[in-house]
Amino acid sequence: MIKIPSKRKRGVIISGQGWQRLQQAKRKMEMQGNAGESYTLEELSKITRLSSNTITKVQRRKFPVDKQTLESFFKSFNLTLIDSDYAEAIDAPPPVNRERIVLGGQIPLDSLLYVERPPVESLCYEAIVQPGALIRIKAPKQMGKTSLMARVLQQAREQNIRTVTLSFQLADTQVFLKLDRFLRWLCAIASSQLGLPKRISESWDNIFGSNYNATYYFENYLLREMDSDLVLALDEVDEVFHYPEITADFLGLLRAWHEKSRYGDGGSVLWQKLRIIIVHSTEVCVSLPVNQSPFNVGLSVELPEFTLEQVQDLSERHGLKWKVDEVERLMALVSGNPYLTQLALYHLSNEEITLDELLKTAIAEDGIYGSHLQQQLWRLRRYPELLADLQRVVLSPSPLEVEPIQALKLQSLGVVRVQNQRVSPRCELYARYFKLALAIT
Repeated sequence: MIKIPSKRKRGVIISGQGWQRLQQAKRKMEMQGNAGESYTLEELSKITRLSSNTITKVQRRKFPVDKQTLESFFKSFNLTLIDSDYAEAIDAPPPVNRERIVLGGQIPLDSLLYVERPPVESLCYEAIVQPGALIRIKAPKQMGKTSLMARVLQQAREQNIRTVTLSFQLADTQVFLKLDRFLRWLCAIASSQLGLPKRISESWDNIFGSNYNATYYFENYLLREMDSDLVLALDEVDEVFHYPEITADFLGLLRAWHEKSRYGDGGSVLWQKLRIIIVHSTEVCVSLPVNQSPFNVGLSVELPEFTLEQVQDLSERHGLKWKVDEVERLMALVSGNPYLTQLALYHLSNEEITLDELLKTAIAEDGIYGSHLQQQLWRLRRYPELLADLQRVVLSPSPLEVEPIQALKLQSLGVVRVQNQRVSPRCELYARYFKLALAIT
């Protein structure tokens, strides 16, 4: 008979409180001795005298390390480890199969395949616990925005902050046609996720207008009923931008809610309980007065592509023993695009394809990127006005000028990069594919 190993305690994991203390101490040291720049993984390794893999384990907060390691980590930032800084970890029997990544969509919270991009995470973790905070996460599609948002929300929950998450992709088209219906929908979803009865009809008075009614609902019901703070996370906000008849009013409302926490009156204390996260890919094309836009206040975060060091580290987590030149060959094809990189490493680590084969068949219809490339082309065909500009970009031997709004739309779809007002293909994979696909179209 096979004996099933029992769970046993082994090692410790940094607690929410310990993580907060460590981040604050680390940030202080960065401000004092590193010109405010976040330490790289290599720099952290030198400071703590711990390996990169060990540091990654500590920062992931999902896999145990020995207590002495955590003490050493804290000591490197002039902290003494105390009991409330960590929790005992319990090991489960090892899984039969190694972790399989989610090919698209949010990377699970407990995944070792999530790549931190300093200082993005630490800035967000610090901001989300601040009264009345507003965080804006912006990046093209499939750059990891939702995965980052999920981790910021987890950080908030560990500080006993309630969370409400709304993805505007889940809303029916009819919801966006009128501001009143849209805000009723938002209030109803928030009530439902908080486990509170919906009291929208009794709180709504048409004399006052939709924005006032939604504000009244949050201030006099949701926020007042709660004995904790609240994060309102709004994902895929780009969906709202397609409806200019509600966009300006809604964005102005978010700015007003953020400002209400700063008035210094009796209501400010209540509104300081609310934190807002806005996640989007595109620039808003609706003209907003400076004092009514939520896009020039709070913390702005733009997710960068992976660096060579991050791709090297990620390849190791996939079980690949790559040299630098192999990392460089993959990056020459996909740059540091997170989704394209994860997809390649997944198939390579499963030994479904070699790196040489991947590079040769990259744009083939039956290649590992075939489905993704066809989806990108399908998305582009929804915007015929963009096709001609993209064709010019991929055929040009050097970056070229494109009408600003068109350039931003192409950038939000993730197929180009814009630098110094000039546009170039996002990566060699897209350049090769769209040269062929748009010539046939």
